[in-house]
Amino acid sequence: MTADCRLYLITPPQLDDLAAFGRTLAHALDAGDVAALQIRLKDVDDAVIAAAVDALMPIAQARGVAVILNDRPDLAARLGCDGVHVGQSDAPYAEARKIMGREAMIGVTCHDSRHLAMEAAEAGADYVAFGAFFPTTTKDAPTRAEPEILTIWQETMEVPCVAIGGITPENAEGLAKAGADFLAVSAGVWNYPAGPVAAVKALNAAIARGLAARRG
Repeated sequence: MTADCRLYLITPPQLDDLAAFGRTLAHALDAGDVAALQIRLKDVDDAVIAAAVDALMPIAQARGVAVILNDRPDLAARLGCDGVHVGQSDAPYAEARKIMGREAMIGVTCHDSRHLAMEAAEAGADYVAFGAFFPTTTKDAPTRAEPEILTIWQETMEVPCVAIGGITPENAEGLAKAGADFLAVSAGVWNYPAGPVAAVKALNAAIARGLAARRG
């Protein structure tokens, strides 16, 4: 098993005030270890996505946080993102790789399926994402995954796995313990009662406890 599990933030579904969210994001990223930021804006014009990337990417990259765009390898390549995340109904992995190039980070949604994950890993994906592990209000989750899938994956495959879906500071520890390499969190940070800064601190603490238990 790998030694690490890190936080992977996903933007809220709507960003009405980019300047205000940029300040919130900066404080959240400064609060603890964050590996990546996925900019995930559905059903909006390309110009809205481009504005979000232009505003948020410098904030993230200045802190060593990779910027991943959801769904759109064409836009991700044009806007200079570090990578793209594609779902099963988005551009196929091979097409995303062709558009993004060899150096880009490409992740693939695999729901609760080790078969889909193995196909993605063998094709060359940089990570596979399993979920949803808990009820989530951020998106309609077609599948529910059990923590065991993380353990099995970690024991048998080298490609990192991301856990996603309803993750909060209160339930993150078990997923880190089970074998997740990354925990993807959206509402669990931005809607956290004590605020995003407290959420990032609490999530990093939960990850540390989970890793300590994983190492036994």
